[in-house]
Amino acid sequence: MKTTTPYDPQSEARWVPEPDKRPGRTAFQRDRARVLHSAALRRLAGTTQVVAPMRSDFPRTRLTHSLECAQVGRELGAALGCDPDLVETACLAHDIGHPPFGHTGEEALDQAAAACGGFEGNAQSLRILTRLEPKRFAPLDEPEVRLAPWPGRSVGLNLSRAALDAATKYPWARGGHPTDPASTKYGVYGDDLPVFRWMRTGAPDGRRCFEATVMDWSDDVAYSTHDVEDGLQAGHIDPAALRAPQERAELFRIAERFAADTGPEEFGATLDRLQAEEWWPASYDGTARARAGLKDFTSQLIGRFCLAAEQATRARYGPGPLTRYAAELVVPRGVRLECAVLKAVAVRYVMQRDEQAQLRSRQRVVIAELADALLRTAPDGLDPVFAAQYAEAEDDRAALRTVIDQIATLTDASALALHAKLLG
Repeated sequence: MKTTTPYDPQSEARWVPEPDKRPGRTAFQRDRARVLHSAALRRLAGTTQVVAPMRSDFPRTRLTHSLECAQVGRELGAALGCDPDLVETACLAHDIGHPPFGHTGEEALDQAAAACGGFEGNAQSLRILTRLEPKRFAPLDEPEVRLAPWPGRSVGLNLSRAALDAATKYPWARGGHPTDPASTKYGVYGDDLPVFRWMRTGAPDGRRCFEATVMDWSDDVAYSTHDVEDGLQAGHIDPAALRAPQERAELFRIAERFAADTGPEEFGATLDRLQAEEWWPASYDGTARARAGLKDFTSQLIGRFCLAAEQATRARYGPGPLTRYAAELVVPRGVRLECAVLKAVAVRYVMQRDEQAQLRSRQRVVIAELADALLRTAPDGLDPVFAAQYAEAEDDRAALRTVIDQIATLTDASALALHAKLLG
């Protein structure tokens, strides 16, 4: 017998209806399995998180980050009454559209894709889930055009409406941010609006579903804590430096990116509060005891951030399952500022190192030259799936989007290899 959930049939509906292959599984268990077995998720093992793959004995990649985010999100979501498989699916899928070289590759592809509407990793995630990752095709004779805008073409993993919505961090098109039209963050390209509109049926305009807010906070929790852990373990962060006035001043300037309404005094009190905890590392020397202490540091932070959000959300909305649009995750200001300070620590001591700046510059050139070379020689150089997509392109915008899709599916290593093959 299928497990009952607090989700209605509309939430469990798929863009193209399909029967269950095995009775007893929920719609969201099927969604989780589809994402977990996808090639798009696997390729994240070769995509930069902070340190590029193969540049460290213990690098976190986009894949390990996604798995860690999923563990955090599953437990936090379950504690608040969400379907745990649904939240885990959203967390696994949230970075699936990130291109090679992480945010550096994202910025370079946005420039290369200017003539077809730009590039955004979150919008690319929706595109992969609903079009590029081949799992299901729309029937040629589908009578409902809104369900099959591309008869006979791939509809990606054909996830449930709730799963797609939960994985969408920015539910609007470019320039459609509900409070900041200049924002560069968005979740759908113009030619993917049919499935986006289907996904958002009945949703308040511009508002994320509850599961997406859980996913988003889990993402912040996972990468802010683990990036600092990696920086400490690699020797890039000296805990003693975080007490020096000059270092703190620079750190707090960076933290303003993540909490613009906060000044140095409040950031200082936030960092002091963290440093006063008994589990905050005073130093790190690489010994087994130090490594165990570092793991405890990470675990304490994750527990602290999740419990604060759980308690604050329950205080506002009460007991019982919180799903879809019945609530919004509440994260206390103090905890958000602690997370912002940790992000700033990672930016200053890991991402802003001179060698990282030089590497990012080279990576931007690789992406730009790949886009130019592939566009000049297409369909030659494209994988078969993208060569076919290129042949069906209706105009230059669609042709360019196909080339961008090809590059976005590469890992760091395969991007470098293809660049070497095409340009020597």
